[in-house]
Amino acid sequence: MDKLRAMSIFVRIVDEGSLTAAADALAMSVPSVVRTLAALERALGVRLLNRTTRRSSLSDEGREYYERCKRVLAEVDAADAALSARRTEPKGRLRVTAPVMYGRIHLAPVVADFMAKHPDMEIELLLLDRVVDLVEEGIDVALRIAHLPDSTLVALPVGETRRVVCAAASYLKRAGAPRLPAALAAHRCIVFSGLSPGNEWSFAGKPAAQVAVRPVLRTNQFEIAVEACLRGLGCGQFLCYQVAALVNAGKLRRVLREFEPAPLPIHVVYPHGRYVSANVRAFIDMAVPRLRAAAMEARLS
Repeated sequence: MDKLRAMSIFVRIVDEGSLTAAADALAMSVPSVVRTLAALERALGVRLLNRTTRRSSLSDEGREYYERCKRVLAEVDAADAALSARRTEPKGRLRVTAPVMYGRIHLAPVVADFMAKHPDMEIELLLLDRVVDLVEEGIDVALRIAHLPDSTLVALPVGETRRVVCAAASYLKRAGAPRLPAALAAHRCIVFSGLSPGNEWSFAGKPAAQVAVRPVLRTNQFEIAVEACLRGLGCGQFLCYQVAALVNAGKLRRVLREFEPAPLPIHVVYPHGRYVSANVRAFIDMAVPRLRAAAMEARLS
C-alpha cells in the first residue's frame, strides 16, 4: 500500500464528506476508494470511519489521525515546493537591504556576481542605516548587524563585528595613546554619526561605559571620517570591518582594545514562510558563504 496516497485519499474523504464525493473529486471509482480506506484501516489496526449505508463519521482514532495526516501531507507539499523552487531558474525582482558601508564593501560585489549569473533577475539594493520592516516595506532579504529580537524572521549568521577606536600613528605620537576610555575626553575625536548618533562612544566594563567625546569633526559620511583619521586629525570609532584593511596595513592603529564592547552578530534575514522562493534561495545560497568568508577576512590582526 502507498501510505502517503492512502493518507491523501482518507483526508479527501473527510474533507468531501463522503466516499462518493471523494471518489468524484479524485476521479476514482467508489470501490477503489473503499478498498484503499479498508487497507489503511487494516494496516493501522483501527477503524477510522464509522460507516453506515447513508453516512460516515470519524471515529475518535480517525479524528486524531486525520489531523496528523493533514500536517504530514502539508510538510510533504512544502518539501516538494522547496525543491521545485531550487530547480527553477531565478527570474523577476528581488529587493535586498543592508547597512550603507557594509553594503558597499561586502554586499554590492555579491549582488553584481548574482546578476551576472542570473541575467533574468532585477535587483533593488537599498543601503540604509536604519532597521527596515521587511514585510511592511516589501523586502526579500536583509543584512543586519545587531542582536536580533525574537521574531518570525529566518536569520542565518554570517559573522560578527565590533566597535574599535583607531587613529593614525602621527596623531598618537603627538597626543599620546589613550589608556582608558575616559581619557578620550581630552582627545580630538572624529565622530561618524552613522555609528554613533550622539557624541557618546560605547565601551565594555562593569558597568558598561558611555564616554562623551569632543568631536572636532562630525560627519555622516564614513569616507570623510576615516580620511580625517588617516590625516592624523584625531581618534575615530568604527566597526572593525570598516577599517580592518587600514589597521592590518598599519595605516591606522587600534587603541583601547581591552575596553571594546562585545562583538555584534551579522545575520542575513528573510521573512519566514512555508518555503523560500527560487529568487531568495538562489541569492542566499550565493551570499551566505561569500559573506562568511568576508567576515573572516575582515578580522583585525
